[in-house]
Amino acid sequence: MYKTASSSATSSILRAASSRSPLLSFLNPSAASPSPSSLPVRRSFATCFRSLPRWSHCLHSRPSSFRLSSQIRAVSPVLDRLQRTFSSMASEHPFKGIFTTLPKPDGGEFGKFYSLPALNDPRIDKLPYSIRILLESAIRNCDNFQVTKEDVEKIIDWEKTSPKQVEIPFKPARVLLQDFTGVPAVVDLACMRDAMNKLGSDSNKINPLVPVDLVIDHSVQVDVARSENAVQANMELEFQRNKERFAFLKWGSTAFQNMLVVPPGSGIVHQVNLEYLGRVVFNTKGVLYPDSVVGTDSHTTMIDGLGVAGWGVGGIEAEATMLGQPMSMVLPGVVGFKLSGKMRNGVTATDLVLTVTQILRKHGVVGKFVEFYGDGMSGLSLADRATIANMSPEYGATMGFFPVDHVTLQYLKLTGRSDETVAMIEAYLRANNMFVDYNEPQQERVYSSYLELNLDNVEPCISGPKRPHDRVPLKEMKADWHSCLDSKVGFKGFAIPKEAQEKVANFSFNGKPAELHHGSVVIAAITSCTNTSNPSVMLGAGLVAKKACDLGLQVKPWIKTSLAPGSGVVTKYLLKSGLQEYLNQQGFNIVGYGCTTCIGNSGEINESVGAAITENDIVAAAVLSGNRNFEGRVHPLTRANYLASPPLVVAYALAGTVNIDFETEPIGTGKNGKDVFLRDIWPTTEEIAEVVQSSVLPDMFRATYESITKGNPMWNELSVPENTLYSWDPNSTYIHEPPYFKDMTMDPPGPHSVKDAYCLLNFGDSITTDHISPAGNIQKDSPAAKFLLERGVDRKDFNSYGSRRGNDEIMARGTFANIRIVNKLLNGEVGPKTIHIPSGEKLSVFDAAMRYKSSGEDTIILAGAEYGSGSSRDWAAKGPMLQGVKAVISKSFERIHRSNLVGMGIIPLCFKSGEDADTLGLTGHERYTIHLPTNISEIRPGQDVTVTTDNGKSFTCTVRFDTEVELAYFNHGGILPYVIRNLSKQ
Repeated sequence: MYKTASSSATSSILRAASSRSPLLSFLNPSAASPSPSSLPVRRSFATCFRSLPRWSHCLHSRPSSFRLSSQIRAVSPVLDRLQRTFSSMASEHPFKGIFTTLPKPDGGEFGKFYSLPALNDPRIDKLPYSIRILLESAIRNCDNFQVTKEDVEKIIDWEKTSPKQVEIPFKPARVLLQDFTGVPAVVDLACMRDAMNKLGSDSNKINPLVPVDLVIDHSVQVDVARSENAVQANMELEFQRNKERFAFLKWGSTAFQNMLVVPPGSGIVHQVNLEYLGRVVFNTKGVLYPDSVVGTDSHTTMIDGLGVAGWGVGGIEAEATMLGQPMSMVLPGVVGFKLSGKMRNGVTATDLVLTVTQILRKHGVVGKFVEFYGDGMSGLSLADRATIANMSPEYGATMGFFPVDHVTLQYLKLTGRSDETVAMIEAYLRANNMFVDYNEPQQERVYSSYLELNLDNVEPCISGPKRPHDRVPLKEMKADWHSCLDSKVGFKGFAIPKEAQEKVANFSFNGKPAELHHGSVVIAAITSCTNTSNPSVMLGAGLVAKKACDLGLQVKPWIKTSLAPGSGVVTKYLLKSGLQEYLNQQGFNIVGYGCTTCIGNSGEINESVGAAITENDIVAAAVLSGNRNFEGRVHPLTRANYLASPPLVVAYALAGTVNIDFETEPIGTGKNGKDVFLRDIWPTTEEIAEVVQSSVLPDMFRATYESITKGNPMWNELSVPENTLYSWDPNSTYIHEPPYFKDMTMDPPGPHSVKDAYCLLNFGDSITTDHISPAGNIQKDSPAAKFLLERGVDRKDFNSYGSRRGNDEIMARGTFANIRIVNKLLNGEVGPKTIHIPSGEKLSVFDAAMRYKSSGEDTIILAGAEYGSGSSRDWAAKGPMLQGVKAVISKSFERIHRSNLVGMGIIPLCFKSGEDADTLGLTGHERYTIHLPTNISEIRPGQDVTVTTDNGKSFTCTVRFDTEVELAYFNHGGILPYVIRNLSKQ
C-alpha cells in the first residue's frame, strides 16, 4: 500500500544510526547497547501504521487505538526529534515510479496500483502467475525494513534464485481461521495482551492489523441423522456443548479490531471463502492489489482455484501475521501442470483430484507451488478447479494455483459479486499482467519442472483405505479390497486370516435381523469443502438417489448416512432441482452446515452396530466425500475409510459394502426383481449439466450471504463482556489461560540445549497431526477423560478434542492420544501408550511425559518420513512442547508442522539421506545429546549438528531452522514471545 512509503524515510535514518548488523544486535542483545537499528524495530515498524479496514461485508470496524507518532516516540527520542523529516519524506516509496492510476473505461478511475509492466523487466514476463503475486506484494510493502529492494530483486530473478532456497518476506492481505484453530488463536491473543500488561506495555498493541475472517464450522457433530429435524437438533446440541467457546469467539470479534466472525450454521470455511469472502483484488483506500490469504486450516488452498494465492500455516504463524509480522518463507519452485483434453462422460471432479493427487505425490511437490495451465483449463469449471486446489495438502504442495481467467469472472458473477467489482478485478489483473486470456497467444512461462495430464485418461476411482493418495481405480476396487485383507497391517493392509475373511456378524437392529461382513459400509457421508462446493457432484449425487428410488433401491437402515453442505446455497439448489427429497428417502438428510464427518465429527453409530463390529473384530468401512481418511480420524470403529465423489458415496451406501465390483456385480435388486447395476443409476455428464444450469442461480448466493451477517437466534442471544482484557475462569474446561508467557522477561532466553534426553516415542513413517493431536472423540479411559471427570463433566458432555483446544490442560493430555498410534517402543502394540525408559513401566504418553518433566529430564521424539502430515494443527506442536519435548528427529517433515515446531521452540532435525533410526541401530532406549551451539550467532539455517547417545553411537543431522528469522524465533523461545518483545519495544 502506497502509504507505507513513510517507512522508507525511517529506513535511511535507522540505517545511518548504526553500523552494526541489526540481525546480530537483535539475536544477541548483550553484544551491543540498544539501538534504533535493532531488529525489533526493523521487523515491526510497519505495524505502527498498517491497518486495513474491513471490506464491504464487514460486521464492524474500529479505528486503530494508537498513532504512528506515539509509536515513533516510544522507539527512540532520536526519532522523535526527526518527525518533521519523516513528514517531508513520506512520499519516498522505493517504487513510487511505478505507482500509477487504473482508469475506468467510461471515465474516472478504479484506483491506483503498483504496475509490474512499468518495471520494463523481461524476466517478469516469464514468471509464473503465482510468483507475480509474491512480487507485487514485495513491491507494495517495500520499506527497506521488513521488505527490502533486495527481496524484490530475488523474486524478479526467481528462475535463478529459487533453486538456491533463498528467503523472502511475504505479507498476506488477510488471515482466515476456523473455530477449532480460531479458539486457540484468540486464546493466544488474549494471553498476549495479558503478557504485554505484565511487561508494562500497552495491551492494545495486540490487535490484528490485517483483516481476519473466522468461520465457525468445525463444531457441529452428526448426533442426529436420517431426520427432517436433523439440522435444528444438531445445532441445538452444538450450542449446548460449545456455548462457552462461541461466547469467547464473539467476545474476540468485539475486543479485537479487524476481526469478522461468521456464526455457526453458515457453512464450511473454505466454501464461504470461495463464495463470499474471497476478494480476488483488494481496493483499500484507493490502492488496488491482489487478494492473498494464509489460513490456520491446511485446506485454505481451496481459494487458489479462484486465482487467490492462499495456503495453510500454523496458528502461531497466523497470529504473528495478524500482528503485522511478515512471513519468512523460502522462495518456492513452481511445478507447471499442463491439462489437456476433456474428461469422459460420467467422470467427476473427485476422480480428477484423486488422480492429480497421486501424480503430484509421486512427482514430489513438498514446499512448492503447483500452477495449472493448458487447453484443458477451458473445460474445467471454477468448482472443479477449487476441488483440485483444495487437496493441495494431500499432494504435498504449498499451493495448487489456477490463474484468473474468464471462467473465474463468470463464477464471481454467479456467486453474486457486483458487475462493478468484477470489472475492477478484470481491469486490474489485465493491466498488471496477471490475467490469462486463452483467446490470445500465450506468453511462455518458465517453471521449475513440468507435468502433463490428458483429462481423457481420468477414470472413476476412490482413495483408501487409510491415506488420501492411495488411489484405487473403481474397476479394481474389489481386488484391491481383498489384497488389503490379506496384506500385513499397514497403509494397505489389515492382516485378516483367510479363514476369517468370510466372517458374518449377525445382530439385531431395531428388532430386525441384520448382518455385517468385512467391508460393510457403516458410515456414508456427503461432507467436506472438497466436494460440497461443487454443484455438479452434489446434484449428481441427487440424481443417483433419484434413479435408485425410481428403481426401488433403498439404503440399509443401520448405515449412518448424512449430508452436510458447505453453504446454504447447496440446500437452495438441491431444493429447487427437486432432488433433496430423493436424497432424504435414501437417508441423506441435511444434518448441518459444517465439516462433520470429514474431521471426525461423525457422531456415534448405533450401539448394536458398534457391538457387532467390536465383538467380531469386523473391518468396517466408511465412505465419505472428504479429503482425509487417516486411520482413527473418521470414526474409531471404521478401520477402512475411503474418499469418493458424492455420487459414489450414495452408490456405496446402496451397495452396503466396499467389497463389490460395480462393473460385474449388481448394486441391488430393483422393485421388479431384476438386478440393478451402477450404470443403471449413474447420470450422464449432460444430465448433470442440465440440472446445474437450471438450478444454480446468482440470487441464491446473494440471499444466503446477506443473511449470514445477521447471525442466527442462538448466536445473537449470546451475551459477552465489553472489556478488552479477557477474564479467565480457572474452573472452565473450555477456555484456560495457557502458560506460554509465565515468568517471561524482556530478555530472550537464547537457544536451549538438549542433553541426555530420553526418547518419549519412536515412530515410523507418516505420523499425522491426527496421530499427534486428535480432533475427534475423547476416549473414556484417556488422561483427558480422567481430567474432565475429576472436574464434574459427564461423559456425554466430553465433546471432542477439537472443541477443547482452548484449554491447554486438556490438549496436553490429548497429545499422542490417538487410539491407532503405533509406537515402536511397544513392540507392535497399537495405542496411546509408551515405555517410561528409566522404570520400564508402560504408561499413557501424557503420564510418561509428566514423569520425565517432574524429574527434570528432557525428551525427544524419533520419527520416519512425512512426520506431521495432515491438518495444520498448532496443537500438534503446542502439545509436545507442554509435554516437555525438546526436539524431533525424523526423516522428513510436513511443511506446516515443521514451521509449527519452530514456532513453539522445538528443534526439528532431519536424518541424513539414506539414514533413519533403524539403519543407525537406534531403539529409542538410548539417551540423546544434541550438540547445538548455545550462542544463536553460531547457528546457521540448515547446518549439520552431531547427535550422540549414551551407548556410544554418533550420527549427523540437519537442523531444520530454514531461515534467519526462524533462528530469531528459536532464540526467543518461540514466535509469540518474539512478537511480544518486539511490540513491547515500540
